[in-house]
Amino acid sequence: MFTKGGKVDLWAFIAVIILLSLGLVMVFSASSVMGLADAGNPYYYVQRQTILAVVGLALMFVLMKVDYHIFKPLALPGLVISFILLVAVLFVGTGTGGATRWIRIAGFNLQPSEVAKLVMINYVSVYLSTKRDKVRKFYSGLLPILLITAAQFGLIMLEPDFGTGAALVFTVLVVLFAGGVHLGQLTFVGLLAAPAMTYLLMMKEYRVRRLFAFLDPWSDPADTGWNVIQSLLAIGSGGLFGLGLGKSKQKFSYLPEHHTDFIFAILCEELGFLGGATVLALYFVIAWRGLRIAMRAPDLYGTLLAIGITSMIAFQALLNIGVVTGSLPVTGIPLPFISHGGSSLLMSLAGVGILLNISRQCAD
Repeated sequence: MFTKGGKVDLWAFIAVIILLSLGLVMVFSASSVMGLADAGNPYYYVQRQTILAVVGLALMFVLMKVDYHIFKPLALPGLVISFILLVAVLFVGTGTGGATRWIRIAGFNLQPSEVAKLVMINYVSVYLSTKRDKVRKFYSGLLPILLITAAQFGLIMLEPDFGTGAALVFTVLVVLFAGGVHLGQLTFVGLLAAPAMTYLLMMKEYRVRRLFAFLDPWSDPADTGWNVIQSLLAIGSGGLFGLGLGKSKQKFSYLPEHHTDFIFAILCEELGFLGGATVLALYFVIAWRGLRIAMRAPDLYGTLLAIGITSMIAFQALLNIGVVTGSLPVTGIPLPFISHGGSSLLMSLAGVGILLNISRQCAD
């Protein structure tokens, strides 16, 4: 059950620890004003984030020790549980802004869609590594995974949460490609899915308005373009070295979600271009070491698991920073290890724990 010997990939480990520490500092800096207003305590949000970070680190250290092969027989039960949670959140979930994404458990919010991403990575990795004779066949290889992914995506869209659903689909596609699924089949499915994705984007008025705001935020600066404009003002005002830690102006109710989805803008405002570039470099290190671990994994299951976890973290970071910089339409995707939010933090740290366990079993 426990892995003996083997060295953890220190580059990936250190990069995650730095991002997590920086995240706690930035959550306090960005949320102190809100915490004072909401709970009469400037430490309210960072205290919650610290508890979750400690729990997440404990989980990461345990998973670093536990042989990742233990998750193979848990693939199907985990998938069933994730479906139960995704259905349950539609009936007993809580949320804000018209979205129902969390289930309240022991005073904390669990986001089933975050659990579903890690579960799907494990399930697809097991499927592709054990059914090698069927991988390149459409009906017995690719189609079952597509149907399961479509069902997960559909339930997430009912919340609704397009960003997390897109992250799930992207991660699964990356694992499928790495697992040897025929590229022509994936291309064909992508061409068929494009109209459906376009329809999903256009069927809700707020998504259409977000798309137009992305193209020209100044066309509606007081509403749909507000977040992007305020985010760019925060980034631009930071300059090269930033205004200084705790000296953000945008966190005073100008930039919404400044401690969650748009925390990178506050980071750039306070720590400048150098701070933002450092964060990007740390994500690059995780992506680089994650792929290196995947290439040196002792078996195909470990390779696919490492690729899936690395892709999940890298894509979320890319999507979040793309939104904050106005390079992508607004979606509610947190920045891994930095944004305030329990489920994303716990699942990301759990994923890193598994990734580091794979690194301990890699060939030198």
